[in-house]
Amino acid sequence: MSELSHDQHAVRRKKLADLRAAGHDPFRANFSPTHFSADAVKLHEDGRDNAVTVAVAGRLVTMRVQGGSAFAKLLDQKGQIQIYARRDVLGEEAYAAFKKIDLGDFVGVTGTLFKTKTGEVTVRVTGFTLVAKALRPLPEKWHGLSDAEQVCRQRYLDLVVNPESRVRLMLRSKIVSFIRRFLEDRDFLEVETPVLQSVAGGAAARPFATHHNALGVDFVLRISLELYLKRMLVGGFDRVFEIGRAFRNEGVSRRHNPEFTMLEVYQAYSDYRGMMALVRDLLQSLCREVLGTSDIGRADGTVIHLGGEWREARYKDLVREATGDPGWFERTKAEKLAATRALGLFADEQWEDYEITNEIFSKKIEPALIQPTFVTHLPKELCPLAKLTADDPTTIDVFELTIGGMEIAPAYSEQNDPDAQRAMFEAQAGGETQKIDNDFLLALEHGMPPAGGMGIGIDRLCILLTGAESIRDVILYPQLRPGS
Repeated sequence: MSELSHDQHAVRRKKLADLRAAGHDPFRANFSPTHFSADAVKLHEDGRDNAVTVAVAGRLVTMRVQGGSAFAKLLDQKGQIQIYARRDVLGEEAYAAFKKIDLGDFVGVTGTLFKTKTGEVTVRVTGFTLVAKALRPLPEKWHGLSDAEQVCRQRYLDLVVNPESRVRLMLRSKIVSFIRRFLEDRDFLEVETPVLQSVAGGAAARPFATHHNALGVDFVLRISLELYLKRMLVGGFDRVFEIGRAFRNEGVSRRHNPEFTMLEVYQAYSDYRGMMALVRDLLQSLCREVLGTSDIGRADGTVIHLGGEWREARYKDLVREATGDPGWFERTKAEKLAATRALGLFADEQWEDYEITNEIFSKKIEPALIQPTFVTHLPKELCPLAKLTADDPTTIDVFELTIGGMEIAPAYSEQNDPDAQRAMFEAQAGGETQKIDNDFLLALEHGMPPAGGMGIGIDRLCILLTGAESIRDVILYPQLRPGS
């Protein structure tokens, strides 16, 4: 803590002690607002000065005292509202107390609405209550909270002093709310599935491990929502979705956080093409209703156009184009290794053929797919949960929706043949049977209808739609090392 902050802390504690000695403990006070700031402002838009009385409350973020009057601003969930206090209205004692309020304190005020000469709707204060004392000062504008770690660690301060961050995180809430409404309007049922699971299924990722003391059993935190949601299809629920947390004990980057939010949606009697229509309709409707535009500007000046039709391209065609080799998929592993390295990419001798090819896709192709693109028919080894393509058994009926150079939504024609599913699980597990979810296979043997399934990374979607630089900017409390 700086010496200045330490001094202010001491001064504020002295003010609190004086208040308590005078018989007023702000932490025991209460206040009942009638309106949020923005709602109060709207009340006066077509009204007359002093015709409406309101009670508003929030954190004091600015204060300007001019003799016998003071202008200040309160910050609440919906924004800021200006308040105007006068000595001749409040009285000498109350006005003196008002001037002692510190920036950061929580205050409730009652009064009438009027417009200043500059046209700003303001509350003419007739009474006020100090309801919480801030014992530490707020950062001095944004430069007082400039360290990226501190911004995330003290998100509560970031939300107070940085309007851009505040707007972005409120927009995230609106995005999630819209997705729920969109799916519910189409007869999808929201369900909740276990976070603690005995087998980490539905994706290839390293899980977090834990132990259940009462049961004496080791569990993992789920890496995907998929397998339990597909059990719902077996149970006769034709359209289900879940918006929930998943956990992967892997790297942290601009687009990866160990704890992240996923939407997964499954629809019986559909397939990956049905999911194409669903996700396009979802994102285009979301842009219209929440953003008010289907054009998303990027920091580099390019504009992503989410309206209209979206490009569709096969994975193999994109690889052939990127390598300049029409016969890429007939090449030997050694030839692929050499060509990949010639592109300036790392390629390990131990990698399988499909891993070498996918390194080219993830490093050279995907980052260049800025406009919405459905990349279809990926190698079968990349997902054991999808159906094989009828005319090419080396690929599966899937798409990866890529926008802004990152994967936003993968979707499959779900595998519902229990024998084919077991064979794919066994191939992926490399003979380690303890990694196979036999309970899920048992469920499939009872019959699952054909279905389309899709996942959307909510955090990545918010990066795209809010123009954020990093996943940390769209997660309220991202994982950090413990502070000192």
